[in-house]
Amino acid sequence: MPLDVSRIQAICFDIDGTLSDTDDEWAESVFKGISFLKGWVGEQRLRNLARWVVMEIESPGNLLYNLLDRLHLDDEASRLFNFFVRKFHPRPSRFRLISGMDKILQTLAQYYPLAIVSARDEEATLAFLQQFRLTSLFQVIVSAHTCKFTKPFPDPILWAAEKLNVPPSACLMVGDTTVDIHAGKKAGAQTVGVLCGFGTDKELVRAGADLILKTTSELAEILLKEKNSMPN
Repeated sequence: MPLDVSRIQAICFDIDGTLSDTDDEWAESVFKGISFLKGWVGEQRLRNLARWVVMEIESPGNLLYNLLDRLHLDDEASRLFNFFVRKFHPRPSRFRLISGMDKILQTLAQYYPLAIVSARDEEATLAFLQQFRLTSLFQVIVSAHTCKFTKPFPDPILWAAEKLNVPPSACLMVGDTTVDIHAGKKAGAQTVGVLCGFGTDKELVRAGADLILKTTSELAEILLKEKNSMPN
């Protein structure tokens, strides 16, 4: 289904790969771990290898979740995903903001209440927002421990909708993986998949994203263009 902008009353954002350049961050960590090979293969080739490793590690995770979902084992997959997120999610000391997202969020906050719906723990979620002085832009912040279950369960989005005092169907969930899209769909929200993180176009289409963007920074232009063209 195409995105229905007229329905949107609030926007929920994932962090990793959606607001934060997590893939670059992890690729840098892998690069440092294999930097002893730099003399043999060269720095640029080694950086390309590190990024490929990160993407290959993430893709099987999404593939496994999609497979279990097709076998109607998505609840079991979700519980396993929740366990690994809470136990092993990396906590960088510094984050990278996707280019231009601070201004984009400031613009969107003038038109919509915003929420963070992240699978990171509360400490890392708040650290990211505080680093870029974004905390005040979000009326609701949902981390991995806010609800009993995190994404891909719908619980975090349902909780955010309740706190924002809007129906879940009036929310827009924006994320970079099938986990975000599945959570949004199960909550009854519309969804936007972005390709600046770990998800692929094919995966996000299959998961049912209503719209797919190359990067999150394109969102404001699309939403506000359609919103301003609607009759009052």
